[in-house]
Amino acid sequence: MTAPPTSTAPGATDPVDPPDLAAPADPARAAPAVRLPGVYRVWLAGALVSMLGTSLMFFALGWSASGHGGMVAGAVLTAVNLPRFALLLVGGALGDRAGAWRVMVAGDLAMVLVSLAVALSAWRFGSPVWLLLAAALLTGVVDAFYLPASGSMPRRLVGAAGLPRALALRQTGVQLTMFAGGSLGGVLVSRAGLGGAALVQVGTFSLMLAVLVGIRGRFAGEGAGRGAGGSMLGDIADGVRLAWRDRLLRVSLGVVSVAAAFLLPVVALLVPLLAREQGWGAEPVGLVSGAQALGIVAVSLVVLRRGGAARPGVAAGVGLLVAGGGIAVLGLVASPVVAVVAGLLVGAGNGLFGAHVAPLILTAAPESHLSRVQAILTMVQTGALLLMNLTLGAAAEHIPVGAVLAGCALAVAATGVGALCSAPLREVRRAGVGAGAVAGVAGVAGVVRRRAPGLRPGWRPGWWSAGRGRGGR
Repeated sequence: MTAPPTSTAPGATDPVDPPDLAAPADPARAAPAVRLPGVYRVWLAGALVSMLGTSLMFFALGWSASGHGGMVAGAVLTAVNLPRFALLLVGGALGDRAGAWRVMVAGDLAMVLVSLAVALSAWRFGSPVWLLLAAALLTGVVDAFYLPASGSMPRRLVGAAGLPRALALRQTGVQLTMFAGGSLGGVLVSRAGLGGAALVQVGTFSLMLAVLVGIRGRFAGEGAGRGAGGSMLGDIADGVRLAWRDRLLRVSLGVVSVAAAFLLPVVALLVPLLAREQGWGAEPVGLVSGAQALGIVAVSLVVLRRGGAARPGVAAGVGLLVAGGGIAVLGLVASPVVAVVAGLLVGAGNGLFGAHVAPLILTAAPESHLSRVQAILTMVQTGALLLMNLTLGAAAEHIPVGAVLAGCALAVAATGVGALCSAPLREVRRAGVGAGAVAGVAGVAGVVRRRAPGLRPGWRPGWWSAGRGRGGR
């Protein structure tokens, strides 16, 4: 689900008659495969290189902190996540007011300076606790502003019809980058230490900065005049209000929060605990983690080649059911071989869910609120992880890990069933796929228009339609 790793809306909408979802698909009106624009591919390449540098740096920070003991290691992780969580809404509002491109340029420049300072300090002082905490804290602060802007970029650079493929390509790249980051991190830190990792991060963020400068023409005039009549606090409140009042976004964000709470900690937290409880050793844990990533990549490649499902909400719900089944197998069968197969199922379900819910949320946001909705999505995921990592870890201290996994499986599967039963998710369709009879669908893009209270009129939800409010709402 990357999580990745997010409105429209407003006041309660009037009830509407459901669209004719039984209408047969018209092949002549089906959306053709869309080629992703070159500017998106260039941006994504730079973003993945930057992510590789971040992965190496996080590995270096975690390894260096572990040398000071568990308390310091936990404090360093907290120093990254807490400021990120606390400032995300501010970062999202700033991204919409100033423009995502400007925020990303400032963030990349800030990280170049921070990384350079960490590299110089590490070569002078080693890896003292104060340096690790300072690096983690500054990284978390920059992330709070950078992540909402970066998360909105696919929508800004790719047409609505190509968004599922764009996000599938990004998800594939993210998984491969995480693989590379883990393996290269150990080699780099063993040879060059924290300072070497920080210096590599200087190079990767400098490359990303150059990419952004190269595509600056694509964002000419972005953010000009936005928010001039209101305060930053008002913009933040407006974004939260929109996410709450829009039915599709409210339900989607709720589903994401439960998935983040009970699905994401499974492989990262509970599988290592299960392995220690069963006496498996470290190798099966790595295989389960790799199997999960393989499942995510496999589903992402299918979406990249064939496009998203005609009913993205239904596909997301099915993904949660598959993932819940995989988690249940993990908890019930104490075998490393079966655990690897279960990890593959968890990854496939996670990939199916993320590949459809992410474009659904991103496309639902009006262009004036893209960064704010992304901030709320990231905040929902981060908050759920902060809470449930502690809760599930504490639970595993007192009851068998298999029982904790069973509880997670039940929660994830129940959320999948809830998604399938939810009208906003069940009825939403990709425009042009059997939706010819849906009122309000216009033009070749299948665009639905409506105005949310408090928003400028005429925003376009994009490639999805159905289950929305009536007329001028």
